[in-house]
Amino acid sequence: MCFRWFCWIALFVAAPALADDLPANWAFRPMGKPTPPAVRDRATVRNPIDAFIVAELEKHHLTPSPPADRRTLIRRVYFDLIGLPPNPEEIDAFVNDPAPNAYEKLVERLLESPRFGERQAVFWLDLVRFAESDGFKADDPRPNAWRYRDYVIRSFNADKPYNRFVQEQLAGDELFPSSAEALIATGYLRHFPDEYNAVNCEQRRQEILNDITDTTASTFLGLTVGCAKCHDHKYDPILQSDYYRLQAHFAAFWPVDEPILNREERQHYEERLQQWEAKTTELRQKIDALEKPYREKAEKKERQRFVSEYSSIVDIPMEKRTPLQKQLGAMVEKQVFGRSTKDVGKVMKGAVKEQWDGMMKRMTELEKEKPPEPPLAMACTDVGHEAPPTHLLKRGDWRKPDEEVQPGFPKSVAMEWPNERSDKPNTTHSTGRRARLAAWITAPENPLTARVIVNRIWQAHFGRGVVGTPSDFGVQGDRPTHPELLDWLARELVRNNWSLKAIHRLIVLSATYRQNAECGMRNAELNAQTIPHSAFHIPHSIDPDNRLLWHFSRRRLDAEALRDSLLAVSGQLNPAEGGASIYPELPEEMKKSAKNWPVSATAAERNRRSVYIAVRRNLRYPMLAMFDAPDNNETCARRYVTTTAPQALMLLNDKIVVDIASQFASRIQREAGDDAVKLIDRAFELALARKPDAEEASAMRRFVEDQKEMHRVAGAKNPLHEAVTDLCHSVLNLNEFLFVD
Repeated sequence: MCFRWFCWIALFVAAPALADDLPANWAFRPMGKPTPPAVRDRATVRNPIDAFIVAELEKHHLTPSPPADRRTLIRRVYFDLIGLPPNPEEIDAFVNDPAPNAYEKLVERLLESPRFGERQAVFWLDLVRFAESDGFKADDPRPNAWRYRDYVIRSFNADKPYNRFVQEQLAGDELFPSSAEALIATGYLRHFPDEYNAVNCEQRRQEILNDITDTTASTFLGLTVGCAKCHDHKYDPILQSDYYRLQAHFAAFWPVDEPILNREERQHYEERLQQWEAKTTELRQKIDALEKPYREKAEKKERQRFVSEYSSIVDIPMEKRTPLQKQLGAMVEKQVFGRSTKDVGKVMKGAVKEQWDGMMKRMTELEKEKPPEPPLAMACTDVGHEAPPTHLLKRGDWRKPDEEVQPGFPKSVAMEWPNERSDKPNTTHSTGRRARLAAWITAPENPLTARVIVNRIWQAHFGRGVVGTPSDFGVQGDRPTHPELLDWLARELVRNNWSLKAIHRLIVLSATYRQNAECGMRNAELNAQTIPHSAFHIPHSIDPDNRLLWHFSRRRLDAEALRDSLLAVSGQLNPAEGGASIYPELPEEMKKSAKNWPVSATAAERNRRSVYIAVRRNLRYPMLAMFDAPDNNETCARRYVTTTAPQALMLLNDKIVVDIASQFASRIQREAGDDAVKLIDRAFELALARKPDAEEASAMRRFVEDQKEMHRVAGAKNPLHEAVTDLCHSVLNLNEFLFVD
């Protein structure tokens, strides 16, 4: 009774003041050189991470929670590193492994798994707003965008140094011109939403540049520079001129779809193409002559959509256009020529139509001899050696250019940048601006880049970063809970050749990560026994949000992990890697209205991992959208976790989920036979990583018998299978399946 009274009083104790001695602009200052602090409770320290965590706990008279049991730990680390549940055999092998380094061996195996890259790519694709369609009303497809997704997966699996990973995306064509991987990586610069049929080309261009600038700053630097479009940043030390100096690095952007061929392959392809073109020259010229008057009429109509300032660019030879005219002209030409050549045969009549049909029939035959189009990468380079001028825009209005600015970096970021450091690109076709930006972002002296990425990794494992606003390290963002730990991790990243796997390894091997998720009164009572007057040190009252990490925070599976788990436990998950995106079945009510969603032909193809599902901006896959996957119209640094009635209704009633439950039932019947006890045990082992306790087993046996009788009376062909399906469906709806402890 007395203890409860103390607990009630403790509710009024204020939460701890964390990092209250940090200056507001802490993130812009050079990284410190912290050393792991000495702590009283040295027995709880497995690696330096724990020293930083325990030191902060001791300041507030708190103690870490005990370690999680092995079954809990293996399920946790599987989901965190590869996004899939362990199977019962893997669990038993780990639980029964007597080796003192059993957990370390498990972690290394997961880090080397090809599933690792698939898991880590999910969050990176959120950041770069990866999508395979343009967005806006037309939402046209981007058929080659998936190659960037596969590039990201390969990079994480290979543990590509993070600085190289960043450089390839920002300036792969400039820094590594002979690398096909680097070319694909520049697809990062193409993920902006794009209203390609807009007639105001300058506004469209400016919106693209704004999007690239804002996303680059938030993704790599953790800064909300977009606030400085119209005026100096209201809170952070970022000037409006800084914004446009940063943007000037992208001013020469030039989207390209480039063949992914080595020198020999390209030469062979071009030789075959030239031969085919020579063979078809006469026929193609005749078709062109026949279509010309119809195209010119259509082109004239399309050109009328644009003001003369834009439409007149079409008449200027490419070599005489300014850099800006080249960019605007490409936007105009895509609409004018793309629309004018579409369905030109439909407006022909009489003898002309017959003649055209005959020639097109012959051309169709000749097309079979044409060398197949090589694989293309959706990439980006520069329009040439010179970039269009970049102006500071009054109030951010593209119609009100002010003074011209040159490429540069925010002056408030404290770092050395010697004048002789040129970082010249290995290119002869571009401005080299993006290469210099990439060098500045990935310089070891940059105080933001390493901090931002290690914070993102920390968030992936604990649900919240050391900085709770992972893309806003500015004044209005959260202060770090453990600033010295953040700097120590950032320096470890650089020291280990920017290895992201090294940081993952450090985190999941720490005692902090291995804590259990028990956060109820039992832990408070334990503290009461060990700490004098501990009623005023009850963890819930001191740190209700677990920012000090006195226990592991229970988390719900994200959308992709949930779908992948449903497929995995039912035995349907197809582990095929890479390639063009898949299109799983849609709910019945969506099929008629869904556009550009060609359902994949086979169940095996549809049942691949969720990272391979096509990402269309105007049509998100319903299950992923329901469980909080972002729409990818803008960068997403941390997904919201909602709890809504439609989520429960989908898991209970959706035909796709019911079918998965049926497949799950078929699997456990194959593996466990028809004995109810064995069936229930197997269902729990596969879905929950444990066997049921006596009370659960008894209740489930009664449930199976009742459902079997109900289905028998209803005339089911196989009452037992239907009853086991109901059992599996129930297990898949348990919180224990949906959450990770």
